[in-house]
Amino acid sequence: MTAPATTDADLDTAPTTAGTGRAPARYGLLALTAAVVVGLLLGYAGGLLTPTFTRPGDNSAEAGFARDMTTHHAQAVEMGLMAFDQGADPEVRQIGGDIATGQQGEIGTMQTWLRSWKLDPTGTQPPMAWMPGGTDLVKDGLMPGMATPDEMAKLRAAEGREFDVLFLQLMIRHHLGGVHMIEGILDEGHDDDVLAVAQVMKNTQQTDLTNLQAALKRLGGTL
Repeated sequence: MTAPATTDADLDTAPTTAGTGRAPARYGLLALTAAVVVGLLLGYAGGLLTPTFTRPGDNSAEAGFARDMTTHHAQAVEMGLMAFDQGADPEVRQIGGDIATGQQGEIGTMQTWLRSWKLDPTGTQPPMAWMPGGTDLVKDGLMPGMATPDEMAKLRAAEGREFDVLFLQLMIRHHLGGVHMIEGILDEGHDDDVLAVAQVMKNTQQTDLTNLQAALKRLGGTL
């Protein structure tokens, strides 16, 4: 379900432009963007394999999770692409690229579920209503762990080590919120295929958290 990520090797082999040190990174970003699109298509294809003998309803936990986690993932993809393009640390760029491609593929899977269930991408219930006590976790319209508009603006404007540390801090919080939401569907969901994908998501994000936290410690940042 995770598409292949672009690595720093792609940057090393990209042609350079005289007088512009940013050209290789730009080529790398274009390659990563293409990989993200491939990840989305693979996610759509994976979602088509979900049986539809019993379709979750519009107010089901499965539908709510697919809608809300799509929104949650979309911000992680944006942050991951920023890290790949702006990060000063090679590991930060690698982590960002992996998160962007992996979560874009999962978005494709979740959106395919909704179409196969004959449901709209957006529902009538408020965010997190599918999870017991979930609406209490929404702050200023943001689901658990999501960065605020001000934090996203600060990340876009940051450079060098400041960017790397801020990205790691925000993504750690983002993943912790995402894992909490995944645990919610694992508790409340009934569709076997959704539960199987959710468990893979949880395992992947927990591995990511280990790498994110180690990178933050190495760079001397704190949570």
